Amino acid sequence: MSGAIAATPAVADKQTRERISALVEFVLAEAKKSGASAAEAGANVNQGLSVTVRLSEVETVEHTRDKGMGVTVYFGNRSGSASTTDFSADALRESVRAACTIAKYTAEDDCAGLADPGRLAKDFPDLDLHHPWNPGVDRAIELARTAETSAREFDARIANSEGASLSTHEGLEVYGNTHGFLGTVAATRHSLSVSVIAQSDSGMQRDYWYSSARAARSLDAPETVGREAGRRSVRRLDSRQLSTRECPVLYEAPVASSLLSHFIGAVRGSSLYRRASFLLDHLGKPVFADFVRIHEQPHLKGAAGSAAFDSEGVATRARDIVRKGILQGYVLDSYSARKLKMNTTGNAGGVHNLAITPGPDALDLAGLLQRMHTGLLVTELIGFGVNTVTGDYSRGAAGFWVENGEIQYPVEEITIAGNLRDIFLRIREVGGDVDTRGNIRSGSILIERMTVAGN
Repeated sequence: MSGAIAATPAVADKQTRERISALVEFVLAEAKKSGASAAEAGANVNQGLSVTVRLSEVETVEHTRDKGMGVTVYFGNRSGSASTTDFSADALRESVRAACTIAKYTAEDDCAGLADPGRLAKDFPDLDLHHPWNPGVDRAIELARTAETSAREFDARIANSEGASLSTHEGLEVYGNTHGFLGTVAATRHSLSVSVIAQSDSGMQRDYWYSSARAARSLDAPETVGREAGRRSVRRLDSRQLSTRECPVLYEAPVASSLLSHFIGAVRGSSLYRRASFLLDHLGKPVFADFVRIHEQPHLKGAAGSAAFDSEGVATRARDIVRKGILQGYVLDSYSARKLKMNTTGNAGGVHNLAITPGPDALDLAGLLQRMHTGLLVTELIGFGVNTVTGDYSRGAAGFWVENGEIQYPVEEITIAGNLRDIFLRIREVGGDVDTRGNIRSGSILIERMTVAGN
């Protein structure tokens, strides 16, 4: 994206990193002085700019700058937590005192405590996460306005706009504990989005598009974002309903990642030790079609989910969660691992660049449509009718009906349903059109058969 990158703001410069790190160490020392057997503390400082333009007029300009400190203390198996946004010494001491007081009244929990010292990160590679950008308000407005104008000019049927937004974010996070761990992460995230409304004799349809990246230079041009938002809105005009049927369903890449989110929810430690997952006791068993590989890539340069350590300081590592369709491991933090009598997988705070590997043919969307031949292409999901205890799945959807490998017409007001056990096993293809904008990276996913409920 065009636009000069300004000097690094003060939120994550060397001086600020040292100051925030010293505050975390101060809190840990205060916790030890108060008699805590162990403690952990995390601080964050964030700043950003967000502008929104609608119909070429500026609607909002928001500068943000905030900070916070959280501390958890342990007295044996009792724990207490407190937080503050005041970084003065007195306020930090008071937060420690509050956490200690809370700990006196909590029940003992044998699984509570810091991560095991041997699992804490010792190497901190440069993951290329920090690219500050300060375009200034005028430039930010110009970029948002350009994106919206490109969307509105895409087609005469673009009748209205929900606006375009540009945002920049820079954050510094510092985590430390009384095992001697202290880690800092400076990271940025910038985005540009547009949402417009198309209209025809049959009614109105809206759609949107966005670009997101660690570095401003990696954002799509505003004209590109705008044109895609316009194209996606116009193609939904004159939507129809479908009759109820069973057919193949192709999830477009931006919505296919939701299937992986449901999978992770079912293999997360908190779901497993509560015995509230349809994948309970499935370790070592087939849960996906036999060609499927799902893995974490925490050390990808500049990616959305990259991290050298998790929110407990545990070192992250690349690993397969599913290999050849078989479940290889769970998603655990230290607490859930102890509950399950297992070891943490370095996933306190979530997964890191979770990816499903494209199938052997790595087909693009056009190729997947040909492979499906006849069925439903889903481009939007509505609502959240997913039960991770039973695996039952039912979500509102919109998209396109496909015949002979070609899109025939848009469809809306339909529901796609099944059970996630069957859906995962019925994956027929994973496309090479991988959406890399988020922490879950997936191409389009073709399901052999699902129920589509319509009129």
